[in-house]
Amino acid sequence: MNYTQASLGRVFIAKLENNEVVHEAIERIAEKEKISAGVVFIVGGVGEGSSLVVGPIDGNERPITVMERTLSAPHEATGMGTLFANEEGKPVLHMHISACRAGGSVTGCIRRGVRVWGLLEATVVEFTDTTALKRYEKDMDNYMLYTRPG
Repeated sequence: MNYTQASLGRVFIAKLENNEVVHEAIERIAEKEKISAGVVFIVGGVGEGSSLVVGPIDGNERPITVMERTLSAPHEATGMGTLFANEEGKPVLHMHISACRAGGSVTGCIRRGVRVWGLLEATVVEFTDTTALKRYEKDMDNYMLYTRPG
């Protein structure tokens, strides 16, 4: 295990609009506001055609091949994620949501593209004074968190 410390910074509250891609919208806010680290909470609607990564096909295979689930209709959703800059300083969101409709639910990562249906509320809590960052790992097909003692 590796870890580092952070302090709390600013808090941003956003209303994402119909059809916006969730991770792109939040990363735009982070870039505009110069947020390099934080945690994000969402609640609202996600739309038909949104794609969730729901696991690897084989957990031992490298590079991984992901399983995806595409939503066939609008769903209610809630989720949380972390936001850290990559080595180039670009904010990268890693968020998992749970989405439900008519008694069925699915949980997964939004990195392949989840669109807002109706509206979606997001709260971004900034972290400051931290050395944590994201590095892309090809074998995992994702940005992974790296910490360095501050």
